[in-house]
Parts: sequence; structure tokens; C-alpha cells
Amino acid sequence: MESLTFALVHGAWHGAWCWERFIPEIEARGHRAISVDLPIEDGTATFDTYADVVDAALPISDEVVLLAHSLGAMAIPIVAARRPVRAMVFVCGVMPLLGGRPWDEGPPMEAPGVTSPLVRADDGSVSWPDVTSARAAMYNTSDPADAAWCFSKLRPQNSSSLWGEYPVATWPDAPAIMLAGTEDRLVTAEWSRYSAQRLGIELVEIGGDHSPFLGRAAELAGVVLERLGGTLAG
Repeated sequence: MESLTFALVHGAWHGAWCWERFIPEIEARGHRAISVDLPIEDGTATFDTYADVVDAALPISDEVVLLAHSLGAMAIPIVAARRPVRAMVFVCGVMPLLGGRPWDEGPPMEAPGVTSPLVRADDGSVSWPDVTSARAAMYNTSDPADAAWCFSKLRPQNSSSLWGEYPVATWPDAPAIMLAGTEDRLVTAEWSRYSAQRLGIELVEIGGDHSPFLGRAAELAGVVLERLGGTLAG
């Protein structure tokens, strides 16, 4: 497979830092990676705003794979609708529902009570109050020390302007792959299966929780590249 540039898009509460273990795995396999920080604390930001940040970081080359985690999945189809890309990869993604909100159809997206500990601030942002609740939602199979490291870096997520009309009316024609964690509690594998079928996207299930970039970076890179090799060759 030719050398590709991976544009890495984080999800809610996270930042470009969350790809620190994944990037060396991609680079060791002969590819390049760019990670961005989305303006997740900005209550005026929309998914178009997120897409602007991603688009601005990309090279002119068409050899770009958009790889998004969790809520970042809402941004990359917007980018793919604007410019040519080789593929889209969704990791434990909150998948868009054109004409609605992701959770409007299908089985429950979250495990029961997983987001109930979230604390809302006066500006509309939400945060995890402690490492225990964050780990239960996003790092439930990860090493406790890794979960604590992630928790120390989490930012407030302000989604006040995100859930208006989705700016993409027609799904982009770029090849797409979805990955789901079999023990994911924030975006359940059951919901991912439904979403993959709804969108007609190949779904690959891997072990672990919502954050495979943490304890399963090598496995994640291997699976992504293996599946892309078959998809792009076809």
C-alpha cells in the first residue's frame, strides 16, 4: 500500500494528545500522521467549525485518510464532502444520522447510566467529576494508570451549538470503515452494528473499551491498515 497521511481527529473531552501512542505505530508502518485540537470548549463551535480545523491542517495531497474517534466522527464526513480523501475510518464513532441526531434511531448508544455523573457548568459545558466516572465510561478495560493519565488531560466539552441541522445531506462517496470496541460503554458495539448496517459501512469489532488508542495502539494501527489495504485495493 502506498504511503498515506492520516488526519487524526479526537472526540469529546480529549485532544490531539490522545494519539501519542498511535502515531508511532502508524509511522513505523511507513505512513504519516497529523493530529489536531478541536475547539471543544467553545460553545459557539459547530461541526462545520470542527471540519474547518481539520481541513486547514491537511496537505494538498489526495492521499489522506480521515480517522476519527468518538464525537470526531461527526466532523470527518463534512471534510470528505469538501475535498477528495482516500478513506474515512471511524473508531468507536458517534456516527451521523443524516436528517437527525445519532441516537434518534437504533438501540441505546450508551450503556445505562454511563454519562449520568457528568457535571454541567454555567456555560453549558460538561465535564467528568472524577477519574472513577471517566474510567467507567471510556477506559473501563484500560490500565488504571493510563486512565488516570487521560483523566488529567481531559477538557470540558461544550456542545451547545453542535446539534443543529447536520451540514451534509448526502453521504460522501469515499470508502469508509468502522471499528467498534466489544466492551465499549460510551458507544456500544450493539449501536455500532446498527449504525454500520444503516450506513452500509464495513464494521470491524476489536476487543476493549471506548479508547483503543490507549492500550491497544499497535492492534488498532494493524487492523486499520489491514482493512484499508483491502478496501483501497478493491
